[in-house]
Amino acid sequence: MTNNHSTFWPSRRVIVAGGAGFLGSYVVEALRARGCARILVPRSAACDLRDAARVRRMFAEFPADLVIHLAAVVGGIGANQAEPGRFFHDNLVMGAHLMEEARRAGVAKFLALGTICAYPKLTPVPFREEKLWDGYPEETNAPYGLAKKMLLVQAQAYRAQYGFNAIYLLPVNLYGPRDNFNPASSHVIPALIRKFADAGRAARDAVTVWGTGRATREFLYVADCAEAIVLAAERYDDAEPVNIGAGFEISIHDLAHKIAALMDFRGAIRFDPTKPDGQPRRCLDTSRARERFGFQAGTDFDAGLRATIDWFRREAP
Repeated sequence: MTNNHSTFWPSRRVIVAGGAGFLGSYVVEALRARGCARILVPRSAACDLRDAARVRRMFAEFPADLVIHLAAVVGGIGANQAEPGRFFHDNLVMGAHLMEEARRAGVAKFLALGTICAYPKLTPVPFREEKLWDGYPEETNAPYGLAKKMLLVQAQAYRAQYGFNAIYLLPVNLYGPRDNFNPASSHVIPALIRKFADAGRAARDAVTVWGTGRATREFLYVADCAEAIVLAAERYDDAEPVNIGAGFEISIHDLAHKIAALMDFRGAIRFDPTKPDGQPRRCLDTSRARERFGFQAGTDFDAGLRATIDWFRREAP
């Protein structure tokens, strides 16, 4: 497929499943900026992706050239522990129906978004794509990680049997403006921003953070991830999974202190070792994305955090 977006996108009909969500909104903006005008964003009220018949009707009503599958039931460690069955079932079924009906409808290309949670718990750092099957995922988010991992199995099986052009990307933890700041379901960066903001408003002198603080994470600014998705849709047509990240790691201890400083919180930060850390370390080898379709993250981490905090202060409830 061509890598010249000035000619690639204007003629495409694209379905962005999950296009109304956090990452999806940035992907839709990136597509429109490249001249893609025919974009369908299915909403769950009108098209439940767990319903195969409704997904089939969607393809009949909107014949697509490309599907970008971003839809997911997601959350932090607490949400994954509270509803592992729903996280497994809904993510598995949405992906299975969407890819099968896309194949049956003759869609030319399918981009599936996986998750770093699919990697084994003790994957050597930096995570390389060939290590993806070397063990079981970290237990607190394994049902979610395995459900999303099945998208890769399905994509490779459909490529082998049907010649279906399905590709699979593995992003790290995302952050940025418009993130989910709900304490019950948010990931670590928005959760920490919310904690420090609430402590500041209530004049509390301490904030408690889950875990020991020793676990590490890699973070990718959401607009950078959207750019990676669009580049892969244009330029990548192979079976191998591809990591999408920024290529660095930071401990939760250091992350909490960094966000506290950016938010002018001067109280104590306490870590609760009775709560789970999740996966011990996360950091990706991002060389395949750079070599295969020219993606490299461009947003400085501190600048991205400031933009996220500024948005939260203006917009978040």
